[in-house]
Amino acid sequence: MSQSEQQLEDLLVAQLGGLGYAYAEIPDEQALLANLKEQLEAFNSTTFTDAEFTQVLNHLTRSSSVFEKAKVLRDKFPLEREDGSTDYIDFLDASDLARNRFQVTQQVTIEGSYKNRYDVTILVNGLPLVQIELKRRGLELKEAFNQTNRYQRHSYWAGSGLFNFIQVFVISNGVNTKYYANNRKQSFKQTFYWAHENNQSIRELDAFADSFLQPLHLAKMLSHYIVLNETDKILMVMRPYQVYATEAVIDRVQNPPATERNGYIWHTTGSGKTLTSFKASQILTGLPEVHKVVFCVDRKDLDYHTIREFNGFSKGSVDSTDNTKKLVEQFTDDTKLIVTTLQKLNTAISKAHFLSKMEPLRKEKIIFIFDECHRSQFGDTHQRICAFFHDHQMFGFTGTPIFAENAAKANGSSQALRATAVVNEAGAGETSLAAEYPGSYGTSTPVSGPKRTTKDLFHKKLHSYVITDAIKDENVLKFAVEYVGRYKRKSSSPNEIDIEVEGIDTKELMESPTRLEKITDYILAHHKAKTKHPQFTAMFCVSSIDTLIQYYQLFAKKKEAGEHKLKVATIFSYTANEDDKDADGLLDEAGEIVGGDVGNKHSREHLDAFIADYNAMFGTNFSTKDTKSFYGYYQDIAKKVKERKVDILLVVNMFLTGFDSKTLNTLYVDKNLRYHGLIQAYSRTNRILNEVKSQGNVVVFRNLKKRTDEALALFSNTDAKETVFIQPYDQYVDAFNEMAEKLRQLCPKPSAVKDLPDEEAELLFIKIFRELMRLLNVLETYAEFDHDDLSLSEQRFADFRSAYLDLYDKVKSDTQKEKVSILDDVDFELELIHRDIINVQYILQLLAQLYDAGEAEHPKLRKRLLDSVSGTPELRSKAQLIQQFIDQNLPEITESAAIPDCFEEFWEQQRRKAFDQLVKEEHLDPEGLEKVIQKYVYTGKAPLPDPDIVELLTVKPKLKDRKPTRERVLSKVIDYVTTFIKGIAA
Repeated sequence: MSQSEQQLEDLLVAQLGGLGYAYAEIPDEQALLANLKEQLEAFNSTTFTDAEFTQVLNHLTRSSSVFEKAKVLRDKFPLEREDGSTDYIDFLDASDLARNRFQVTQQVTIEGSYKNRYDVTILVNGLPLVQIELKRRGLELKEAFNQTNRYQRHSYWAGSGLFNFIQVFVISNGVNTKYYANNRKQSFKQTFYWAHENNQSIRELDAFADSFLQPLHLAKMLSHYIVLNETDKILMVMRPYQVYATEAVIDRVQNPPATERNGYIWHTTGSGKTLTSFKASQILTGLPEVHKVVFCVDRKDLDYHTIREFNGFSKGSVDSTDNTKKLVEQFTDDTKLIVTTLQKLNTAISKAHFLSKMEPLRKEKIIFIFDECHRSQFGDTHQRICAFFHDHQMFGFTGTPIFAENAAKANGSSQALRATAVVNEAGAGETSLAAEYPGSYGTSTPVSGPKRTTKDLFHKKLHSYVITDAIKDENVLKFAVEYVGRYKRKSSSPNEIDIEVEGIDTKELMESPTRLEKITDYILAHHKAKTKHPQFTAMFCVSSIDTLIQYYQLFAKKKEAGEHKLKVATIFSYTANEDDKDADGLLDEAGEIVGGDVGNKHSREHLDAFIADYNAMFGTNFSTKDTKSFYGYYQDIAKKVKERKVDILLVVNMFLTGFDSKTLNTLYVDKNLRYHGLIQAYSRTNRILNEVKSQGNVVVFRNLKKRTDEALALFSNTDAKETVFIQPYDQYVDAFNEMAEKLRQLCPKPSAVKDLPDEEAELLFIKIFRELMRLLNVLETYAEFDHDDLSLSEQRFADFRSAYLDLYDKVKSDTQKEKVSILDDVDFELELIHRDIINVQYILQLLAQLYDAGEAEHPKLRKRLLDSVSGTPELRSKAQLIQQFIDQNLPEITESAAIPDCFEEFWEQQRRKAFDQLVKEEHLDPEGLEKVIQKYVYTGKAPLPDPDIVELLTVKPKLKDRKPTRERVLSKVIDYVTTFIKGIAA
């Protein structure tokens, strides 16, 4: 007999008692408030009168926002005593963790829109800060996640709203346990396993409780490792490897060895290094022995997203200008944490007119933290920092360290340790540091020497979390790598095209117009399937600027000929070092973002023409006339790619490292990549986003199989292939057909779904068909995909999909009733139902065909049209109206040419009727409602219950009715937009 949910809950509560938690009997909110008063009094060594506690409670409940409550939790409250004095009340102690008071309770009942009972609640100083939701063994963990989301909607806000103080959720089915921050925007992809320092995950509930829920550790997580993101107004909680890395850096600073004082963190790309390094910087600023913490990035990393991210962690921390004067001021004022670029830092310690202010800092303890240290720390700036600051420590963060195997000679390539002419870098007419401090810096000519590695510069590896760890933990995606060209593969494979892939003959052969056009045609043929267009975007990296120019012109010529409608953009540095001259695949990342009259004139003229195309496409005004304008272009193009407004970004080296875009899922490669350059480039595609983005797609037009294996072995291990790459096409076909057989055994035909005997059978159907959708989602991205390979025909699959959606509608309508169902929290993953965009033109086309159809064809075409609409989640709400038009209006139309006008008139009539009915039923201000709807459609962000909906109400509801009224009206507004506006745009 399997363990019940109640047994699991009782065992956990008993275990927490053994860890030192006091048990609290709290059946309802009244008991919760009484306990809060008692705990806060004990925590603050005081007592409150009823009036004083009312002040405290008013302070705690003044905002319903989870984010604002998180700030209240961490601040002191100035309590005005009845005797006229003022006391400062704490709610959480971040410095003396043992002072906090820990309790556990279970089955607290709160009534909001519904009456909900929560499984296990951890109270810290009387406030519910951790909520644990459990499911019995055998049930999906995602159901517990969906349950917490349901409670957020239904009741956490109710009454005094104290459950909006929850900082961390824990979900478990006994076998698997995960945690995540309280964030209404959260997805299941942002839930994490706790782990040991060696990255071995801790999944069983009892082991998780012993480690993560140990009181002092939990207090540390709540105090130090919850991040309040000011930009997005959300909470973020750090993952285990981020915590261990941060603590390793702090320990190295507090207990530095006599020699080799530096350290580096090797965390794979996409694992959140920026947050880790920033949090480490933030904590280090609190150490009394540290004078300044300097967080260094390369200027080209400061795209709009990075600036937004840094300022989110610490408001106003990033100055994205080239103003070195402001940086020097920060060095000399009371700023503890400085975020700057390597370029400005180099200028601050190189130019004579800054030295008088910087000189007093030479003996202060300065901590330098370098983001993406594999790219920027092998040049002069590193030497200058070491020579200038006598008491410094350096910490580097990288996803791909430089080892002996992938290091270049000191005078050999992009990673060379170059001591170029300091006088020139200091600027014409300036006195350089080489003159001020002779012998401290390099010579005026490049220095030859041995290979330099990350360990040479940063000494000890403090923590590692490699790509296989991240994939195992589902923190990044696997890769699907397809090699296109002359390879031995099965006949008729679409990947077997007549192009050279070796690159060993001649540059002329590899860059021949015929070869490039065949590759362009291949991309256009398969881009839609690869990117689930328009859901995702792609990057195309090529070997040289000349090749890029040819590709860009090919895409433009084919677009003009009507062969595609994709938005193609490009950016490259028109300086000499952008090209892959040695074709060794080591990305030359030393190139600056420059503008003005420098570099290759031919390349610059082409780039200006391409930027002009971009300006025409997006209504912008960028150019290469100066650095500021070109850098603005760099930032804007990064933003447009992330917003899916650019379909394909053509690059040589830029954007292949450090650029994070969750919406980018495909990389086309016509470039000789190797080692860290290859892993960095591939990793642009593997950021977690949603269920549809099941892997990162890499399409290679060169023979990089051996180099891919070499890179994988270097940065993970030789046996990593099965972990890092998805399975071959045939294996997914077999898996789909096996699952299709299970479906047929349960439901021989789609019509049998509605006759399933009970919810257990319905749940089984949901799980089987959902798995089929997941498998098909992957299969569709393969160039060789053919639905005829599957044992479930396209039409039969579509019929089962309609039955699946019918069941979804039934479950969601049933949840409006007061009942408990095992289907309540099942995730149907409707985003996996991917179809061609069905818009007005498509519907009108089918209506015209239906109008012209003969009597025999009419029923078939009618079914096809309604199936197209009802089989698409976005249009399902419109099916009834479209059916009404077919039955009532279409027979009255005299000619098919009149259909568009008649349909538009019908739709507008129905829309206005629904709008007027909504205004009348809910007593809304019609002008205000129009504005709210326009804003919703424009921004894509649903209105807020308060103030958006509240301001629409012309009749103010009673106090007890306010929350339900806001929620009801908001739901109706969303339904209105979903039915009449969204998903049917022209």
